[in-house]
Formats: sequence, C-alpha cells, structure tokens
Amino acid sequence: MDSATPYLTGQAAPSASGSVFGLFTGIVDTVGWVITYWYVPVAAAVIVWAGSEMVVRRLARKASAERMALELVPSRHFDPGLEEIFRRGVQLARASTSMPWWAPRRTKAVQIRLRADGSSPLRYRIEGPAGGERLLSITPFGPAVTVNRARPLVDKTRDHMVRAEFVLRGKPTAPLRDVPLDPDPLQPLIDAVSDLRAELGDLAEIRLDIQRAPKWALRARRLQLMSDARRRERREAQRAARWVRQDATGIEDSLALQLQQLVSGKQSGGGRRLVMPPVPRRVDPEDALGKLVDDEHLVRVQLLVMCASNIEGRAEARLAQLQAALDVFGGGSRWAMRGWRVGPWRFGADRWPSRRGFERRWRLGHCQPPRPNWVRLEELTGLLKPPTVHCRLPLLAGDLPTFEFGNPELLLQGIYHGPDGRRRLVASYAKETLFEVGVGKAGGGKTERALAQAIGWAHAGGGLMFVDPHRDSWPRALPFLAHDVLMQRIALIDLNAHGSAPQVSSWNPLGMHQGQVAHEVVEATADAFASALGWDDASAPRALTILTAALAVLVAVNGAACQAGRPEDQATVFHVRALLTDPVFRAAALAGVQGRLDEETRSWWQTVFPTLPIDSFAVVLNPIARLASNPVTRAFLGQPAGVYNIRAAMDSKMIVWVCPGGNGPTDRLITALLSRDLLRAVRSRRDTPEAQRVPFRAYFDELITLTGAAPETIASMFEDFRKYRVHVHGMTQLLARLPTPVRLSLVQNASTLASTAGSQSAIAPVTSEWGDRPGPDIVAALDRFEHYMSLTVRGRRVGPVRITGPHLDEVFAEYARPRQAEAALERAARATAGTAPLDQLTTRATDQLGRVSDFLAQLAPTTPPAGRLQKKGYQ
Repeated sequence: MDSATPYLTGQAAPSASGSVFGLFTGIVDTVGWVITYWYVPVAAAVIVWAGSEMVVRRLARKASAERMALELVPSRHFDPGLEEIFRRGVQLARASTSMPWWAPRRTKAVQIRLRADGSSPLRYRIEGPAGGERLLSITPFGPAVTVNRARPLVDKTRDHMVRAEFVLRGKPTAPLRDVPLDPDPLQPLIDAVSDLRAELGDLAEIRLDIQRAPKWALRARRLQLMSDARRRERREAQRAARWVRQDATGIEDSLALQLQQLVSGKQSGGGRRLVMPPVPRRVDPEDALGKLVDDEHLVRVQLLVMCASNIEGRAEARLAQLQAALDVFGGGSRWAMRGWRVGPWRFGADRWPSRRGFERRWRLGHCQPPRPNWVRLEELTGLLKPPTVHCRLPLLAGDLPTFEFGNPELLLQGIYHGPDGRRRLVASYAKETLFEVGVGKAGGGKTERALAQAIGWAHAGGGLMFVDPHRDSWPRALPFLAHDVLMQRIALIDLNAHGSAPQVSSWNPLGMHQGQVAHEVVEATADAFASALGWDDASAPRALTILTAALAVLVAVNGAACQAGRPEDQATVFHVRALLTDPVFRAAALAGVQGRLDEETRSWWQTVFPTLPIDSFAVVLNPIARLASNPVTRAFLGQPAGVYNIRAAMDSKMIVWVCPGGNGPTDRLITALLSRDLLRAVRSRRDTPEAQRVPFRAYFDELITLTGAAPETIASMFEDFRKYRVHVHGMTQLLARLPTPVRLSLVQNASTLASTAGSQSAIAPVTSEWGDRPGPDIVAALDRFEHYMSLTVRGRRVGPVRITGPHLDEVFAEYARPRQAEAALERAARATAGTAPLDQLTTRATDQLGRVSDFLAQLAPTTPPAGRLQKKGYQ
C-alpha cells in the first residue's frame, strides 16, 4: 500500500480542533503581515483607484465634448401651468440619460443655466447630451417659448471672481417650499441681478444640473432611513415605558396612598401592581421616507453659482444677494452654501481643496454633488421654465440705450430709475421710432417730454415741425433753441397775432411758384375744405364739384403767372368768390387758361356752371368769407407768393413751429389746410429715392383740436408717412375723443405708446393694449411727469416701463440761453418765416384781385393754343 494514505496505515486523522487552530493561526499571520506591510495594500488600492478614476475622467471628458446647448426665449405673454412645467421636468430627466453606454454617470445630466451679464435680465439656457436635442427642442410650452440652438459662451477674464456650491440642508426627507407661480419664482433671482452693470464687468450665473437618482443609492438610503425611524421608535417606547414604571412606583410609595389604606383598613395585595409598558408603534414608510418613498420623478441635483466683476467687492455682494434669493425656496429643506466659516474666512468652493473640483465640474458640466441632493420635480417648478408674464424684468442698458446729446441715431424718451437708485437718460433708436402716442391729463408732462425730445433732435441736426394750437410750447422751448447753429434753421408760423404791432407770415395754398404739381394742389385744398366742413360725395356733392372746378381754374392761372415770371400776380383762395360771382373776372380767367384746362373741366364751365342757381354757391363761399373776415387769416392766405414751404423745410432739415391760433371754425379750417398740405408735401417725396429722403419729425400737440379739423388727414399721416421717412408724434388728453379712424391708426402703428396720470376710464384704452399690466388703477396714480410707456427697440417691444419725463430746466440746463439770445432767436425765426406787419399784408391781400385781373387782361391775347403748350411740356 501507498504510505501516503494514513487511513490505511492506521495513523490518526487530523482533528477538527486542529483545523480551527490552523485557520486562526493563518488569520493572525495575515493580520500581522498587513500590519507590518500596510503600505502594500494601501498602495495597491490607491493605484487601482487612480487608474479607474483616470479612465473615468477621460471617458467623461469625451462625453462632455458631445454636449449641445439650447436657449429658450419666452414671449411677453408666456404663462405656463403646473402641468406644462412638470412635463418639461420629465423631459429634462429623460434627456439626461441620452448618452452612450460607456459614458460615466457624472456626465448623464442636463444643465439649466441662468445667466446675467448685462445683455439681458436673465438668459435661460439648457445644456445636455447631444442625443437629447430633439427631445428638448420641442417643449410643452408651445409657441410661447422660442427654442434656439445656442453657441458656446466665452467669458472675458474678470479681476474678481467668487464661487459657491449650494447643497440641501435640513430634514433629508422634507421637500423645499412650494413656491407659487404668481409672482414668478424666478423673481428673487432676477431682482438679485437687476442692478448688474455690464460696463463694470459684472457677471452672475447659476447652474442647476439634473440627473436621475441612482436606484442602488436610493435603496441604501431608504434602508438607512427606515432603520433610523425604527430605532427612534424603539427609543421612544423604552423612554415611555421607563416613565410609566416610575409613575406607578411613585404612586404606590406616595403618602396619600398610605393614608388612604390606613383610613379604609384595606391593604393592597402582595407585590406591586403589574405595569404594561407601551410597545413600539409600526413605522409608516411614507412618514419615514417622505419625498423618497417613490422612485418616480425623483432626481439628483447640483447647484453651482459663480459671480464676477472688475470692481472689488461687487462679486461678493452679488453672491450674497443670490444666496438671499435662494432662501425663498427654503421649507423643511433649504439651499445652504457648502463650506464652513472660521472667523473672517470661509472655506468652500473658492478655496482648496474644493476649488479644483468645482472648476472641473463648472467647465465640463459634470454632476457630482457632495451630498445626495435628492428632490422631486415638483420642488423645482420655479427653475424648470424661463421667466413668465408674472415676472418683473429690470430695464438694462442693453434693453434701452442711454441717450447721448448730439447723437442723431437716438431719440430722448425720459429718465429711468434703476433698482440701485441710479438715474439714466434713456432713448429709443430714431430709425425705429416711427410713430409716438402720448396720453394723459393736462399738465401731466406730455408736452414737456415732447419738447425735450424735439429739442434733443434739433441739436442733433434733425428737422422737425411742431404744431401747437395754443402757442405755449414756443416760449417754453425758446431758451434752449437760442443757439447760433440753430437760428438759421428755425421758422415761426404764428397766427395768434399778439402785441401792438403783430407780424404774420404768409402762405398761398394755391401757389405754384415752389414747383408744385397742379392736380395735387387742387386735390389737397379741396380735401382740406371737405375735411373741415364735413363734406363728402353723399352729403355735399355739388359743393365739392364747384370748389374743385374753381380751384382748378385758379391753379391754372397761377401756373401761367409763374411761367410768365410773375409769381406776385398769382391768385389766392379768396379769388374763388370772384370766379363764381363776377362774370368779368370769370370770363377773363377762363379765357386766359383755356389751353391749360382739361377737356372735362372746360366742358363743365361751359355747360354745367351756367345752369347752377346763384344760391348753390353759398355753401362754398361761406367758409371763404369767414376766412376773409379775419384779418390774420386773410393776411396769411391772401399773399400771392407765400414763404411757407413745408416740403423745402423737410429736405433742408428746418425747424418749423406752427401755431394756428385756436380751435374755432376758422382756426380748424386753417389747420385742415396746413395738415392737407403737409400730407401732399410728404407724398411728393416719392420723386426722391428712399435712401436720399431726409428724416423729418412732426409733433402734434392737442390732437383733439387738430383732428377735429382734419380727422382723415391725420389718420392718413399715421398710415403713410413711414414710407417717406416722416415720423409723427401725437399728444392728446383722451383717446376716446379722437375720431375713430385716427384712434385706430394711432394705436395700430404706434412705435411708442405712453401714458401719464389721468382718470381710469381715460387710461383704460391704453392699458388694454398692454394687457392691463400695469392696470388703469396703477397708471392713474402716477405723479406728475411720470409715464408708463412701451417702446420698440431692435424690432421688439420693451415695456411698459415706468419712465420719468425729462424736465427741460434739468436735462437741458447747459443749453439754456439768456433773454438776449431768446430775443435774437425770435427775430431770426420770424425773418426766416418771412413775416411782415399785419396791416401791410392785409392791404396787399385786398389789392391782389386787381393785380390778378390785370395779369389776366394781359394774358388773354397772348395765350398760346393748347397743342403748343403741350409740345413745350408744361404741366
């Protein structure tokens, strides 16, 4: 037999105790070796950990390079519901897993970036895996949010920068506070960056990383929480039992119980009474686990914050503001800054050893929170969407430019008071400010703001026309326009004729000496009478026909006078009466311009006019008689070759101040004539290429008065002038009192809509255009010179925002000139307008009929035939 088989040789087998002893000896030897050579397993573990971490980081960098970015831009009326926001959160959680299988968990996250750098109040970006782009591009918010593919952001280096990481503190199973959607939960964060100044290099950014919670970690956490809850319940039961026994013992040994037994003669039974201690209650998982009870819609988050500035202390102050803003979300759980404070120093993400890890996570978008930071999607409602309609956004320099004196590209709007108390003159871009409407009660500051805007535009080299029926604006603006560089460009057309020796300018609506087109002059004058008198083809067809035919003859007479080099012999609107009622003058006029009239007009005078009864002329002659009875209007309209030429004023950047003189019937007719002539002159710019049309601005104060004379004309201005680079600014106390065509055109085309204080009923039509944000009650309570206004900047609407109207004595204090300069400007403005003494002009207007008759007498024998005139090309 083999000697190696002890069972066959009779040798004893090893005992069980010997095996145990050998195992124990081996363990002791192993422990001794590990204690002696401890550095070997430690080094091996470090090498394995370092190698695995290196591989994971390399894979994480590769996965991070394949990320995409989207920027969400909400509309002004973005108002999502809780369900829409929750669905967006589900999308974000799902998109966080759209990574390759080999990507480390730290890269499987979607990042929400809230950034403020001066370009906008708060930019809202989503960054995440490239595979989730299609999922994230289509949001449940619908067309109320525009999703744009965003480029990477590159920041300039700032001198001062602070970093912070926020973790959840408090009861781990308790939720954050349920913040309502109105006002917007983002409002505290936006308020914290509202005083950010881009020129100082200010920057603030919040990054919220969202990823699905790992199941194994949740299970381990739930087991720990349940064990802790059961342990607490057992401790509470033991504590309660101990107190019960102590209470029972105390009662049996008490003096009161002993005396009771002596008095009654009854002794208690042997031994102490039996006390049943309380048993531990069953732990309810929902109470113990709280928000961690279910896996659905549970995510892990990481919140990083960075603030920077070129000015020392501003970044730290900004971080403190953001920390206070995040406190709004605090409930049973809250956001707290990670780190600890030792005296004046704080050790956190800004210092070693946390800073390097923070910067790596910030740069690569890795989600590696030091604490679990588990939250449900419902707790993040306020951060899962861009700012809504319930958010009050600050007005930054990038939203509304700062006004610069002398800059022709900017138009002064007012003074904006920033959240930090700074005052800033704000402006809109002149090329985008096509039409403006200002509404509010008298004395609220509408005219003052318009004057400041007009004066700023004039000093920047722009041309304008300011129409003020009451003339109060002229002496107010006079000290600030009395500059040598402006005096030659200013003309005053004042029909108030005040003073002991009044002087008046002159204008012939029928004049042809300025190169007008004949049929446009006839049409403009006839339409002005029709507008002021309420004529139309249905109510006064005969009056329109008679006036148009008479104007055609007189314009033809004026064309002949100008062709003959005798503009001082032109007819005026007052010669309509002589043409209709004086056979001798009519015969001479028709004979003198026979070849200049079209066939239809000649036929009307030959066949229709003789059949008209004499009383049919009264409706035409009555308004002309009223004009003639007023010495001012007779002097202004009765000159053959007036100086007033609004088309030339536009093209030469003139500053024309027009004061019609009141709101009576005669004044309304003058206003209608001026307004229709302005419309004709602007439309005549079609002969100039668009790029060569000089911008011109027309300011209409007291629109109620002006539109009462020419409603259709004013409405046409707001509809047509943009094409010819003429922009209208209108001020009125009540939109409701404006004619319907004017009101509709004003509101429809207004680039700027402003309102001062007033009655709620008067302001309601304006605030309704803003969606009643603010409402009429808020606007009605404004102080004097305070406005709410909406503006157009870079193609989008800004506001309504509260703006303080500029006060001339404050804003243009350096431009004010003494009274000597004011007097010089007054003389220069009247000289440019070609004013003359009123009595002199009145006498000349009275004698004008004789001069025209003499010219017609000389013209008749030498009038060439029509064919010859046509060959010469005269129109």
